[in-house]
Amino acid sequence: MDFSLIVLVVIVAALAFDFTNGFHDTANAMATSIATGALKPKVAVSISAVLNLVGAFLSIEVAKTISGGIVDDTKVTPVIIFAGLVGAIMWNLVTWLVGLPSSSSHALFGGLIGATWIGSGADAVHFAKVVEKVLIPALASPLVAGVVAIAGTFLVYRITEKSRADVVGKSFKTGQVLTASLVSLAHGTNDAQKTMGVITLTLIASGSLAPGSSPPIWVILSAGTAIALGTYLGGWRIIQTMGKKLTEIQTPQGFAAETSAAAVILASSHLGFALSTTHVCSGGIIGSGIGRKLAEVRWGVAGKMVVAWALTLPAAAVVGALAAAISTRGSWGTALVGAVGVAVALGIYLVSKRNPVNAKSVTEQEPEPATPVTV
Repeated sequence: MDFSLIVLVVIVAALAFDFTNGFHDTANAMATSIATGALKPKVAVSISAVLNLVGAFLSIEVAKTISGGIVDDTKVTPVIIFAGLVGAIMWNLVTWLVGLPSSSSHALFGGLIGATWIGSGADAVHFAKVVEKVLIPALASPLVAGVVAIAGTFLVYRITEKSRADVVGKSFKTGQVLTASLVSLAHGTNDAQKTMGVITLTLIASGSLAPGSSPPIWVILSAGTAIALGTYLGGWRIIQTMGKKLTEIQTPQGFAAETSAAAVILASSHLGFALSTTHVCSGGIIGSGIGRKLAEVRWGVAGKMVVAWALTLPAAAVVGALAAAISTRGSWGTALVGAVGVAVALGIYLVSKRNPVNAKSVTEQEPEPATPVTV
């Protein structure tokens, strides 16, 4: 397979996005398990990393949605895809810095849509597919996960109300190891595929693959490895938000939240819906808080997350569009966009070092005051 320089650059950028997706979304699988003490932080991210890699090999339906669904693969170029990836990476890094669990998936979709719109015209974006495969799942999935988690949490506490608290806690800690692992596996089947789809789209756009092709094995392996490495590093800032700032989580709640999230993600992956695992897991966590009597749900934190969710796709689209407007002017434009992207990423990293958040701080930090919600 003969790759041009720009194709190699796009592949590297796609894997860089996949890496940021890993550390940005680690909290999706492991925040509740860490918060309840079911798993130690380093053990949790290690298990999650391995299962994200395994999950990448279980399905390619979501990858097909990305590579031939939301944009016209005959009208995009590797340069446009590169611009879209820059938009996605920038949003991921900004929201990671402030600890907001926004959607890496929607950052990717927004970046690609904005770049394609500017670079190839509005008719190169399949808006009907965007609504069907992206927007509707974005609205429905957290609600479904939340409702399932509410019901599951209510039933769990009702069934175990006469049992000894220490027995219940120990049993559900064991259960959480299994459910958190299942969420990690589900995350790999959905999120790793998005990078596979982007790389496959790039190979199709450059003529290296025929239109409609599935991701080659090396693409699946590299995407799975990148998201696993990012996961292993641990997105401690976002784990802190989802595990301690949304609601006070007990082991039965964590079990219910993780079970509901895994079920929704796996079903969506099978159907090819490129949903946000962040939205699903957040919905499950909030649902588990509502489902427990006298639970504490921090609606202020939840509100900030919803604002971030609403801004993610358009914000990434704007950055992707700007990047495309510059990068499509020639090689100098592409080089300039790449240089600015690297500089911004380095700047965000240096800022993050001033206020580090690690595994120890995640487990030791006290939760913020909350508003009680009774059900």
